[in-house]
Amino acid sequence: MTDFAAIDHYLEQHLDESIAELSRLVAQPSVGAQNWGLEECASLVAEMLHRRGFNVQVLPSGGAPIVYGERRGRSDKTLLIYNHYDVQPPEPLELWDSPPFEPQVRDGKLYGRGVSDDKGQFTARLHAIDALLALDGELPCTIKFIVEGEEETSSEHLFAFVENHQELLKADACLWEFGGVDHREIPMQYLGLRGICYVELWVETAKTDAHSGLGGSIFPNAAWRLVWALNSLKGSDERIRIPGFYEDVRPPSPRDIELMSALPEVAEEYKQRYGVKTFLKGLTGGVELQLAEVFEPTCTICGLTSGYQGPGSKTVLPARASAKVDFRLVPDQRPERVLELLRAHLDAEGFSDVHITDLGGEPPARTDPDHPFVDLVVRTAEPVYGAPMQIVPMVGGSGPNYPFVHTLKLPVVTAGAGYPGTLAHAPNENIRLDLYLKHARHMTRILKEFGGE
Repeated sequence: MTDFAAIDHYLEQHLDESIAELSRLVAQPSVGAQNWGLEECASLVAEMLHRRGFNVQVLPSGGAPIVYGERRGRSDKTLLIYNHYDVQPPEPLELWDSPPFEPQVRDGKLYGRGVSDDKGQFTARLHAIDALLALDGELPCTIKFIVEGEEETSSEHLFAFVENHQELLKADACLWEFGGVDHREIPMQYLGLRGICYVELWVETAKTDAHSGLGGSIFPNAAWRLVWALNSLKGSDERIRIPGFYEDVRPPSPRDIELMSALPEVAEEYKQRYGVKTFLKGLTGGVELQLAEVFEPTCTICGLTSGYQGPGSKTVLPARASAKVDFRLVPDQRPERVLELLRAHLDAEGFSDVHITDLGGEPPARTDPDHPFVDLVVRTAEPVYGAPMQIVPMVGGSGPNYPFVHTLKLPVVTAGAGYPGTLAHAPNENIRLDLYLKHARHMTRILKEFGGE
């Protein structure tokens, strides 16, 4: 019988040391979008794994290095753990209450860029490993870490890396980078991620901006040109107008609907948190809202740029206009197919002059909610959180889980230290120390049971 009381005591007694290690990791900038500090952070991650007896390799990917670490355990069972060391840009800096790369503890939370997404998840897992090694001298199962540096920029090189290193990454199950509790403090098990196709649409109608009085009646306007092209993508009924776009959409199964129906009502919580007054298509709440949130594909204008947008007036006719647009994809859509359909649609609508820059994408993927490893992770949460995890078959966000599910053929499950107020990707990103400790405790129970102990 495992003495979890002794393990939990170790975790509590050494929490400050683990938070200090996390703080050191957060203090190392690793901004993927700006190619800032990635190699230095990869070296630091490798050092942290090596310190725990892992055989470590820092491997080239064609982009940011990928850190691989492996340590054998008592059991031949192998758990592959995926994390990433890259973080989002910290801007706008003026909205931070403390510098983003100078982590600070305030009111039971640690603040800093990347502290939750994803460096705190990684070090909480190392904290669990420390406890098991300190008390048992070895791990209950073999653990392999893969820690990449391009997750925040669509994991451009990870798919090929996994394809080319299948024997190295061979395992029985995979623990994903994130997880946590919902607004009720109930731990959630997220079993799927939507895909994404992210593009920039741009058009150039002249070599320079013109005086609007001179050209307004006779020159083409890049801003209007782009607006008209964007207007062709989706109707006021929210239906995406690209021919063939919905052909590959697989509707939710009866099991999906059953699991989504068991989730708590979110309508009022969303209204309070985001300040929205209504939802699209007349949705008011219930399972219909939750199904639409994750099982319907999207076309979102993420940003628009053209002409003059400073204070006061400037009578200018823009020569160039651009827009960032993302398509969230559901099973069985593929980003490369969406790119083809988008190009064909723009051409057919008379917008062959509107260029498409592919900014990255990844297909959707999900794990069977009735897989035995899902049950193991769900059950082992109960002694820590006072309740088993609640299963969410898919979430609206995206990530590179596809090659782990479809190439490595692994069940991919989630567990972590997140909570609704973690502010990942925003100023004042934080992690709650109590949830950090709970994640470490949960990890020790996952590893023990997975190893057959």
